[in-house]
Amino acid sequence: MKVEKFPDRVIEIDQEQYLYFGGTAYLGLPTNVAFQELVVQNILKWGTTYGSSRTANIQLTAYDAGERFLASHIGSESTVTVSSGMLAGKLVLEKLKEQTDFFYHLNEIHSAIQIKNSLSVFINKKLNERLLDSKPEKITILTDGVPSFETKPADLSFLEKISKSKEITLVIDESHSLGIVNENGFGIYASIEFPIKRKILVSSLGKAFGLTGGVIASDSEFIEEIKELETFTSAAGMNPAFVQTLSDAKEIYKKQHQKLLDNLNYIDSILVKNSNVKFDKNYPLIYLLSNELVEKLKQEKIIIASFRYTKETEPLNRIVVTANHLKEDLDKLISVLNKR
Repeated sequence: MKVEKFPDRVIEIDQEQYLYFGGTAYLGLPTNVAFQELVVQNILKWGTTYGSSRTANIQLTAYDAGERFLASHIGSESTVTVSSGMLAGKLVLEKLKEQTDFFYHLNEIHSAIQIKNSLSVFINKKLNERLLDSKPEKITILTDGVPSFETKPADLSFLEKISKSKEITLVIDESHSLGIVNENGFGIYASIEFPIKRKILVSSLGKAFGLTGGVIASDSEFIEEIKELETFTSAAGMNPAFVQTLSDAKEIYKKQHQKLLDNLNYIDSILVKNSNVKFDKNYPLIYLLSNELVEKLKQEKIIIASFRYTKETEPLNRIVVTANHLKEDLDKLISVLNKR
């Protein structure tokens, strides 16, 4: 199905209108007029792109403003922006390969933080025995903030059970939690208080924050190490107009986040809970475990997100609720889900 304008809450296919519950624009920012005006103003100031290295002799203050906002929002000592969330993940892995004896992964993680020869944290639902032995090692644990097919943040309580002989670095991909989860969409990073050496956030900014780019957040020492990588210094940065907009739009983010919460609370009040629908009022994804429901929605002129991460996997069917959806949109959606 192809559309000829941004797919917001309503899309047109073959000259027919459908309600749309897909995409990743959780805060509804790509079509938000006030947000668009900020982007346009910053393009007029900073241009459509800036292809120079971040380490060049001319430095743009747009990066200072945006990265200070992100550090404050996330609750980290420091941040650095890059051109995509994928690059953010790959830069972090590039650096950590020098500092890590073994990598471990929790659940099925996004390809941005996948690395060859990583070991599973859990084997047959039990903590990997290698994490319990007394051998001193530097380990890195890789996880998505909210795992695929889940509606709640990853359970990280296992970190307390890992042997004290292990020096732990935690990398968390918050592409689908930053801007969404916790108060004002601060994400998960700041709430992680387990006894570990270092925690690192990587995230796309093209989801909730509505701007093409990525961010790495951690302690100041690690962020400076990232900035020294050749892959970072030889690449152009994130669009400076977009980075400046991050800072300028902080009040819009708060407003849109509250609208999203209101929509989720409303759904929670009218949705009849059943085994074919996976929903949590604190998260804007509703997973459908029945392909029959997907067809019923389409018959009612409701299109949801359906795609395969790889050719071998089953389609991932999920409803994406955004801040832009109206009460009548939600009523129509839930009326179909409530029919048994």
